[in-house]
Amino acid sequence: MLSIAWSTLRTRLVSFLGTFLALALGTALMAAMGQVLATTVNSPDRAPQRYAAAPYVVVPDERLHVDTWQGGQSQPLAERHGLTAEVASRFPGAVVDRIFPAQVAGGQDAVGRPWSASRTAPQRLIEGRAPKTSREVAVSAEARVGDKVSVITREGAKPYTVVGVTDGPPTVFFTDEQAARLSPRIDALALWTKPSGVPVLTGQDRALVDPNREGDERARNNANTIVGIAAGFAVFIAVFVVSSTFAFAVAQRRREFALLRTVGATRRQVRRMVYGEAGFVALAASALGALAGPHAAGPILDWLVGLGMAPAWLVPSTQSWPAVTAFVTSVVVALAGVSVAARRAGRVHPAEAMREAAFEPRVMTWGRLLVGVGLFGAALVSMAVNAVTDPGGAANNKSFMPVLMLLVAGVGLLAPAVVRPVARLFAVPLSRLRGAGATLVPAAAAASVRQTAATAAPVLVAVGLAAALLGAAAMTDAAKTATQAAPVRADYLVLPEGSGGLDRQLVERLRAIYGVEVATTAPTSVYTLEGKTALIKRPTEAVDPARLRSALDVQVIKGSLDRLNDGTIAVSQTWELELGQTAKLWRADGSEVSLKVVALLAPDAPADSYVTTAHAFSAPVTTAYVKLRPGTSAPEVESALRQATRGHNARALTKEAWVREAGDRRGSASRLGLLVVLGIILAYTAIALVNILLMAASDRTAERAALRLLGATRGQVVRYVAGEALLVVAIGVVLAAAVAAISLAGLWTSLVQIAGPIAISVPWPAIGAVTAGCVVLALVAAVAPALRRA
Repeated sequence: MLSIAWSTLRTRLVSFLGTFLALALGTALMAAMGQVLATTVNSPDRAPQRYAAAPYVVVPDERLHVDTWQGGQSQPLAERHGLTAEVASRFPGAVVDRIFPAQVAGGQDAVGRPWSASRTAPQRLIEGRAPKTSREVAVSAEARVGDKVSVITREGAKPYTVVGVTDGPPTVFFTDEQAARLSPRIDALALWTKPSGVPVLTGQDRALVDPNREGDERARNNANTIVGIAAGFAVFIAVFVVSSTFAFAVAQRRREFALLRTVGATRRQVRRMVYGEAGFVALAASALGALAGPHAAGPILDWLVGLGMAPAWLVPSTQSWPAVTAFVTSVVVALAGVSVAARRAGRVHPAEAMREAAFEPRVMTWGRLLVGVGLFGAALVSMAVNAVTDPGGAANNKSFMPVLMLLVAGVGLLAPAVVRPVARLFAVPLSRLRGAGATLVPAAAAASVRQTAATAAPVLVAVGLAAALLGAAAMTDAAKTATQAAPVRADYLVLPEGSGGLDRQLVERLRAIYGVEVATTAPTSVYTLEGKTALIKRPTEAVDPARLRSALDVQVIKGSLDRLNDGTIAVSQTWELELGQTAKLWRADGSEVSLKVVALLAPDAPADSYVTTAHAFSAPVTTAYVKLRPGTSAPEVESALRQATRGHNARALTKEAWVREAGDRRGSASRLGLLVVLGIILAYTAIALVNILLMAASDRTAERAALRLLGATRGQVVRYVAGEALLVVAIGVVLAAAVAAISLAGLWTSLVQIAGPIAISVPWPAIGAVTAGCVVLALVAAVAPALRRA
């Protein structure tokens, strides 16, 4: 039977060409994504940056260590405490480095450092000289020698003269004495001879104190997430495409299989032949894809870097396991996808060889019906369980995307059952058109249910995933924005333009504005020992309790925020503490403290916990909430806010503008990642759509010849073919609409519980673009053979 399978492949090259290309592309994508994943996981960390020229670096132990009965536990400190003066005095030849927020007014985010630390990177003078007085600075950009600039530090804005310009990352260099006044904390000692008696960082370990380390890890994780999602969808669509393509191929060849049965072939032999065809195609396509895929990893990685979704310093992987894994996975996927079709081919009765007319017996088998209903029901149950037990986690990709895949697979399997009703639905408006084509088009779609369902499947995948993924992202972003904005009572928010936060001078100027209440928040952390074994780092907000309630509506389940002081704390229910209980904590700098719980926060509270500003040390103020008192003129306050923030690298926004900006920022970030994934999916489904239409075209030659014999012109036949293709795309869009509507409705049920009423977002431009692409591909693939043979 393998020799017959090989002969069949050679005579049906067009039928199997699309499957070959789909498998080859799928394998290439899996291999390329695996190569990118190997790069992001195994690529060595970036070489040391800040202390690249200093072979030895002494830094404080910036971790909190706590002993438990099961051993020691540790966590990185949220706020650094620095080296002691005693340690610094032991190494008189060391460069004393102090790192603190410092930014030229109107310039980019930067840090301040003493001039002596410029040799640790190194950062060299391009122009001018080193600073020598307390009012001189050297900067790395955005100024020229002789410029008078305002530099904002934690204390406020002060005038300085630029006497030097350096290369390297954004930095403002002060004299060593001025840097010590601005930031007394000693962050590191850089040495060129090995010190003794203290822990020291050397080699690659010096990168542990680089400022970009956390950003590098986030960039790695972002790339891993995107690549993982794309690879998962590639496998899913490969199974979907291969199974639907071979199911259609078996339906086309029922008489061929019946003839084989008539001449003595057993059911097992017929199944073996179908498996052999799939095996030949899978081996060749998978081998080609596995060889080509690693070469695409570089361009994909460059693309992600260009979009800001992967770090630029990654070293491309040369490992072979991604290609091998992709090859094996693709072969297994192909054989698994053809298994149902092979069983159906083996059940063909020899008597079917006597049929002259094309006839589709039982297009919806009991097995297909049960599996389709099972997958569809599993998706609905999963959505219901998420909505009841974990509404907040329903929007997570790990929860939403598997449910979406179940829906697509379920609806795809059930598609033959709805083709005829949908075709009749479209027949109603078409019946009003002139000509026989208006009757023939829906009749042909209803008569060839398998072909229609198989052709509509790629449209279902492309349009359904685009609508559901982009719609879900928009709804999730809207829910997050609504949750963030709901408790804000303030009329205006003042935000920093940089990581240094709002300086103290600016906060004082804001509070001096007549007719307003100003509350500030400084994010920091505290640590708890849960179960007396696990050290947990918990986010908290340092606030002024007397001003907090004027700016934020913080819902409390038990207790009151009025009792919040330096000896108390307000916590969420996730802390599993009772009102009045005293909690043993460690603050952001590692110091131990005991605080009494005076309030239990509601689940929708804007923070996980609140402490007073006495428990924050170097944490910057990130937001100032400005609330107008009754009778205060809004235009006058706006003018005062503009005046107060001028020269402090901060901006004042109305609450409405802040909400809009936050939503736009979230939306652009989430859409970018999904568009990358969708681009890969659409390329895959496009090949599947064209493949099935080309397979179907060969079977319709006799039918179109009959139309010509009945008097139809060449143009009428072409219009008939185009109309049929458009109807099939329309049916696919209807199925996609069902998938998107159900998935988005399920998500809305979960999100409404945590964010209140939100609009169900439908990404019409994306749906229109994807649908238009399917229409163009369908018309080209259907009309081209008709023009050649009509």
